[in-house]
Amino acid sequence: MNKISIVGGAGRVGETTAQILAEQELCREVALLDVNEGMSEGVALDIVQTSPFFKFDSRVIGSDDPSILAGSDLVVITAGQARKPGMSRSDVLEANVRVIDAVTDEIMTHAPDAMILVVSNPVDTLTYRVAQRTGWDRRRIFGQAGVLDASRMAGFIAQETGFSVRDITTMVLGGHGDTMVPVSRFCTINGIPLSHFLPEERIAAIMERTRKGGAEILALRKNSSAYDAPGAAVATMIDAIVRNRRRLLPCVAILDGEYGEREIAMGVPCVLGWQGVEQVVELDLEATERADFDRSAASVRADIERLREIS
Repeated sequence: MNKISIVGGAGRVGETTAQILAEQELCREVALLDVNEGMSEGVALDIVQTSPFFKFDSRVIGSDDPSILAGSDLVVITAGQARKPGMSRSDVLEANVRVIDAVTDEIMTHAPDAMILVVSNPVDTLTYRVAQRTGWDRRRIFGQAGVLDASRMAGFIAQETGFSVRDITTMVLGGHGDTMVPVSRFCTINGIPLSHFLPEERIAAIMERTRKGGAEILALRKNSSAYDAPGAAVATMIDAIVRNRRRLLPCVAILDGEYGEREIAMGVPCVLGWQGVEQVVELDLEATERADFDRSAASVRADIERLREIS
């Protein structure tokens, strides 16, 4: 890609994402937009000064002027209020939807041909909001959550089993919150079902820890939510798109009949390639898995209903 922009680029997730994008040379230019004057320029300068160490030639720039988005092939939205300890992701909906609306309008003005990757929480609801506000092809609008949640689950499994995380495959569906659906039946270690290595109660504990993964970090850090793993998750999705890898990854997608759902955005397996979300893959869920998925969808829908009140 020629240019990737990050809105909220002076925040911790934005900065981490920008550093990885530059190091991996996933685009020629990384543009950071932030409302705080001077901060994105400072972040950009700091990242540029790591280029002699990591040997990258990607250009990194920053500004508080939305016109910096012009020419973007992809825009990552990380802007918004972060939750505090004890808060759910839905608790920041009212504050963040106003931010997202303003950001979306700027993208439509300055980068009308871009894809949009939403990271701000509650990510499922805000991804839906962006899609509704733009009216763009649903392939161009998607959110990051499942890649992060699946990586957390893989990390927990590696800690529990002692096996290399390289051999661990996980799948997490549903909304990015306490109702997310880690599907242990699709979790394997080098193709061998997880149940071969761990008893049911340990798998259940890992699934529950996955659901609370972000809150666990927030409670420990107290003054900051996670940003290293989210940044890496965003970069993984962008790598799949930029290099047209057609990777099968769990992402927040706009559903149009898949899983029996419409007018909603939530985490499902997606094929990511040059056009964005090129395919939504429908899994044959068992009864309990389906019930959990439906419960998660209901939670996302409750937030979507709140959008109408806020608007």
